[in-house]
Amino acid sequence: MKKTFYPLRLWFLLAALGPGLPAAETVTAPARATGIVRSQWNGFERLDFTVEGRACLLVLPASPAPARPWIWRTEFFGHEPQTDLALLARGWHVAYMDARNMYGGPKAMALFGSFYAHLIAHYQLSRRTVLEGFSRGGLYAVNFAATHPARVAALYLDAPVLDIRSWPGRNRAAKEWAECLEAYGLNEATLLKFRGNPLDRLVALAGGKIPVISVCGDADKVVPLEENTAIMERRYRELGGTIEVIRKPGVDHHPHSLKDPTPIVEFLVQHAKF
Repeated sequence: MKKTFYPLRLWFLLAALGPGLPAAETVTAPARATGIVRSQWNGFERLDFTVEGRACLLVLPASPAPARPWIWRTEFFGHEPQTDLALLARGWHVAYMDARNMYGGPKAMALFGSFYAHLIAHYQLSRRTVLEGFSRGGLYAVNFAATHPARVAALYLDAPVLDIRSWPGRNRAAKEWAECLEAYGLNEATLLKFRGNPLDRLVALAGGKIPVISVCGDADKVVPLEENTAIMERRYRELGGTIEVIRKPGVDHHPHSLKDPTPIVEFLVQHAKF
């Protein structure tokens, strides 16, 4: 069947009017980046720039792989980068946007949407990405995947926060808890009916057939496994989702990742479809 291609503005208009276009999620026109600075990161070319007033970066592989795959670190760029470096060596790009202290809430998701659109338009990356959520980065990774499942090829979660009541809500006097409530527009009263945690949004991930790999210490006292990944693992399997959990015996919240990232890389290469 012959495909019809529309100019970008006409596409947005027709999409707003209703069905009839090919089944694909529209992407908001990207913001323009400012002040691109080139440098090196672990032997790879790094671009730093700003989108929507937020610091962003993209690390380029020496030779991009077919389909131009990429992994998106949602928090703590550069920490335990074993998986990022292994994927760069395979031709993947590595991306990051600084949305710190937004806890994966609505404002962070809007910023992530702008960053995603910028990378797709200006660097011709795959329309599907692997999101990499370390610790509180799990909030960003799962929420973006649940909001835009068609944009996500897989999730790599590492000791992830999947319920704000587990962290930072364990310490209701902490400034992080106040920041988190503000990020979601919540207070202690409205929190009782809140259903916007990553653990509440797994149906969207399963519906999008998003494979998940999670690496966790089974002695994590900061983000307890049983309150986060263990619940996700059970529920996601019940929903028919693909999930693999690597438990590190006796390990607390740190160190993240694996010294040898091969199991993570092999899972992503096998399951992420670009």
